Amino acid sequence: MPGYETKQENIAVAGVDDLIIRSLLDLQQFSDPLGDAERIGISSAMWPLFGMLWPSGAHLAARLALRPVLAGERILEIGCGLALASLVGHRRGADVTASDCHPLTGAFLAENLRLNDLPPMKYRHGNWSVPELAETLNDVAGRRIVDGEYDLIMGSDLLYERDANATLAAFIGLHASPLAEVWIVDPDRGNRAAFNRQMGERGFRMREERLDRIALDDVAAYKGRLLVYRLDDA
Repeated sequence: MPGYETKQENIAVAGVDDLIIRSLLDLQQFSDPLGDAERIGISSAMWPLFGMLWPSGAHLAARLALRPVLAGERILEIGCGLALASLVGHRRGADVTASDCHPLTGAFLAENLRLNDLPPMKYRHGNWSVPELAETLNDVAGRRIVDGEYDLIMGSDLLYERDANATLAAFIGLHASPLAEVWIVDPDRGNRAAFNRQMGERGFRMREERLDRIALDDVAAYKGRLLVYRLDDA
């Protein structure tokens, strides 16, 4: 037994067929028998967050569903969790790599690919709080880490912690191609201003779009924004 409970839901995203998503049953789930999560700084309170569907992730998936699929374009989702946006892009034929640092993310992604009869998708270990080593594509645990440059780097609800060392901005800068776009869906977190400054220090200019939505009978209200970054000379 895995030590945690799950559920399955049909998730509708405009522009693609519904996706069957296996997620954790609730935020009370936790299982780290070998201490894999603890070793990389994931506490018991943070452990279940990867396995939930979040409103910001749904907004990112909806936006990617509207983006034309371009030949040769490489897309990276960082902090993907259940990787809803990556699954949407993959279903539409985009070249997507999903990444996260949680030790169970890859297994949940593989199961959700199976549930939707989708072919394998690239997955990489991506932990921007740990410097990547140019001489190896594997971390100390032997996991394949994020490598190379991407034309679209996307993520949702990533600014939940203060990042005094600008590790997220540095990670993005390392993997952004010269003409890359960066999409961050943010539910109005307080760390947004600092992140904008850190990205600006690396030559990225920003524009934003409000994503506010009033509550409807079957849809919760949402307040947030899409932050779009491009290098100044792109």
